Amino acid sequence: MKTFISEDFLLEGDTAKELYHNFAKQMPIIDYHNHLPPEEILEDKNYSDISEIWLAGDHYKWRAMRANGIHESFITGNKSNYEKFEAWARTVPKLLGNPLYHWTHLELQRYFGIDELLDDNTAPEIWKQANEKLQHSDFSVRSLLKRDNVAFVGTTDDPADDLASHKQLHNEGFEVAVSPSFRPDKGIQIEKDGFTGWLKDLEEAAGIPIEKYEDLLTALSKRVEYFDSLGCRSSDHGITAMFYEPALKTDAETVFQKWRDGKDLTAKEIEQYKTYTLLSLAEMYAAKGWVMQLHIGALRNNNTKMFEKLGPDSGFDSIGDDLLARPLSHFLDTLEAKDALPKTVLYSLDARDNYILATAAGNYQNDEVPGKIQFGTAWWFNDHIDGMENQMKILANTGLISNFIGMLTDSRSFLSFSRHEYFRRILCSLLGSWVDRGRAPKDMELLQQYVQDICYYNAKRYFKLS
Repeated sequence: MKTFISEDFLLEGDTAKELYHNFAKQMPIIDYHNHLPPEEILEDKNYSDISEIWLAGDHYKWRAMRANGIHESFITGNKSNYEKFEAWARTVPKLLGNPLYHWTHLELQRYFGIDELLDDNTAPEIWKQANEKLQHSDFSVRSLLKRDNVAFVGTTDDPADDLASHKQLHNEGFEVAVSPSFRPDKGIQIEKDGFTGWLKDLEEAAGIPIEKYEDLLTALSKRVEYFDSLGCRSSDHGITAMFYEPALKTDAETVFQKWRDGKDLTAKEIEQYKTYTLLSLAEMYAAKGWVMQLHIGALRNNNTKMFEKLGPDSGFDSIGDDLLARPLSHFLDTLEAKDALPKTVLYSLDARDNYILATAAGNYQNDEVPGKIQFGTAWWFNDHIDGMENQMKILANTGLISNFIGMLTDSRSFLSFSRHEYFRRILCSLLGSWVDRGRAPKDMELLQQYVQDICYYNAKRYFKLS
């Protein structure tokens, strides 16, 4: 059976169609937060088969397959790539209402020209067609980026990473800007078992011994300088529950030394360390003109048995429900009082918090850049039609959607850039519905500006891209 994804997929009404086809469709892509491997961009990798580029590392698909009763050997185990692909093909017809159903067929059509619906009957032929095309040079990683009109890619990198691939790409001058993003989560999580090993890695990367807390801040500052030299535009922080415990530098020093001495830390001490360290990092970002991204509310690694077997990022995370408004407000206000609040993007995995984030953002806007504090795009479990529409409606209701910096993929796959198309179709349909229902004027010049700014220009200005 042929796909349902037509030229006007998701576009409801003539205004939406005009906005998408005449304006949104042609805009370049700025993907300012993802988990793409920069070494594969440097290598200009060609993937061996569609399973490798499509299923490996995609915990969205893994969760769906588990929910369909697929054995783990067909998901992360030792079955062949074709057997894993066929297991995914058996799952896809069960996914009506899930964005994975749309993304799957959008990607098959956009990248491979395949119009058939994926199921266990069509799997063999789709496997064959896709794999034949993947062998061609125009399906290499760099070719895919250029085909998708990607202007900027912001990867996710630990402060201890050597950024060797980024450095080579930077020196080479690849036409798609590929930038590291500073992700110091391991340096915030002093209570975690991995903190000791991470500290050793940071010592090596920064080239200094870390004996005292001051040494840690110096090492982080040196890495900020190094990331900045390679075009870094932003940091990113994964925060399970937002924290704020007032602390002086001497408090953080005391906590760090107590940890050094092998003593147990109290919950208050842990939060003092985290608060002062994150505030210190935010000041470094502000000095560099970076964007600080706060991803809040993922309850991670819930299945202990599978975490011990597969490790993190394997599809066993869900939505947390810790209180957010008060600690977030204190954190942002502390920085604002020192004129050290960087441009900040706020995301919550819990849609319950959307109004909290949208209104918190409004407290700290200024003339530095329109939309200095952003209510970030619908994230993870929310990046579906309802979630994206809800996020944009709340942003419009409480702020200025015209200054929104738009979509990101948050993905590990080079076939995910069609999610920007998905978002743009939803955006145009939303704006078009306001016009068609008499809630906004049919001023195509004004609407064009909204679409082009949200899809591209706002992010370009916000991240200071040339």
